[in-house]
Amino acid sequence: MAGTAKEWDGAAVRKWLESRVVAARSDQVAAERGGRDRQDDCDKATAEEMVCSFLKGSRSVDAMESFSAELRSLLDRDDYIWRGVYDDARFDRHVRTYIKKLARMTKTNDGFGNIAHYQ
Repeated sequence: MAGTAKEWDGAAVRKWLESRVVAARSDQVAAERGGRDRQDDCDKATAEEMVCSFLKGSRSVDAMESFSAELRSLLDRDDYIWRGVYDDARFDRHVRTYIKKLARMTKTNDGFGNIAHYQ
């Protein structure tokens, strides 16, 4: 049984990134309402928003290889600065985790069709 590899669709990836930015902003608002106990959730959502915002406007989205290279360059950064972060070390960890998740998705070219809020 020979499986055929899916072809990279930059438009679908860009749409997925845009939907994740919207979902992350919504998650941030919900976490903010939760108070101090939900600050980690807010940092996770902020990390997702930052990564997706950086990538959604990039031309690298159009090709799988260039998108992978863009993810690697993001991962190689020393620190990440973004607004509304409660704990910088925890935020950096969440950003790196999210970039690695996107790298796995890119490698398998799977998951970019799911634009549901909760994944």
